[in-house]
Amino acid sequence: MHHFITGVAGFIGSHLADNLLAEGHHVSGMDDFSLGQHEFLGVARASGNFHLVDGDCSSLDNVRDALSVVSAWGGVPDMIWHMAANSDIAAGSMDASIDFNRTLLTTFAVIEAARAAGVQGMAFASSSAVYGERDDLLTEDTGPLLPISNYGAAKLAGEGLVSAAAESFLKNAWIFRFPNVVGPRPTHGVIFNFCRRLAQDPSRLDVLGDGKQEKAYLHVSELISALRFICSRANAKRNVFNIGPQGGGTRVSFIAENTVAAMAPKAHIAYGSADRGWIGDVPRFHYSAEKLAQLGWRPTLSSDAAVLRAITEIAAAVRP
Repeated sequence: MHHFITGVAGFIGSHLADNLLAEGHHVSGMDDFSLGQHEFLGVARASGNFHLVDGDCSSLDNVRDALSVVSAWGGVPDMIWHMAANSDIAAGSMDASIDFNRTLLTTFAVIEAARAAGVQGMAFASSSAVYGERDDLLTEDTGPLLPISNYGAAKLAGEGLVSAAAESFLKNAWIFRFPNVVGPRPTHGVIFNFCRRLAQDPSRLDVLGDGKQEKAYLHVSELISALRFICSRANAKRNVFNIGPQGGGTRVSFIAENTVAAMAPKAHIAYGSADRGWIGDVPRFHYSAEKLAQLGWRPTLSSDAAVLRAITEIAAAVRP
């Protein structure tokens, strides 16, 4: 099969490309390298089955041109994995144009280009942020969906666009609601930020919020496993799945303490006073992945275990 990945040089996109190539698929991708890194594509570039287009996928013309190029290379893609989006939720909450352009407009452009190219399958990286701030257990049937960040709002609008595309031209659409994903090759995220701060100043770690924020974390290797499993087993016109660890989440204080232990054991941790890190931050949520478990996939790592593994991996890469 031929798979096309937007945001292919990013954290999740590059891991997905490696996985697909290892199984013998043809993989093409698009990235503007605003966050993605050329070095993340080292394995992919060594393969004869990979083709990269450098470009901004918020432009419909750019995505159309990219699909034309990769279709000439490997045939019309059987599947588009739309992973490209703004990843700085705090910045998007301060400037709505960021998520409009990089999270929503990219989705519109990819869908319309897919329509023109005749692509039949699309997988969309959505987010737990679509649920907003709630106290109940978050399942795929939870509603109403009232996001509190521009990022969550743009992802929810993107889900709507993908659903509509499934009615008009897609044979299958998969909507994945991600938790916080951690592991090697990060471009953002709490562990990456903590490690970078401690590399710069090993005496002190400032934490946004009071440290009591609690969220679900999943290792990127298990995320990729879940994505591939769902697409192989769930074949409805529209397939919506939460992807996350079993059990509870992980507190920011746990992440801070263990990152300090790995990077700078003598550092003082200075917590803030607010119950969240920024406007639009959901400080805690209870995430259900039971639908995925019933399909037959469960992660091997708890949220805490995924965080500890990622701290080791990221600290080794960031440490001076």
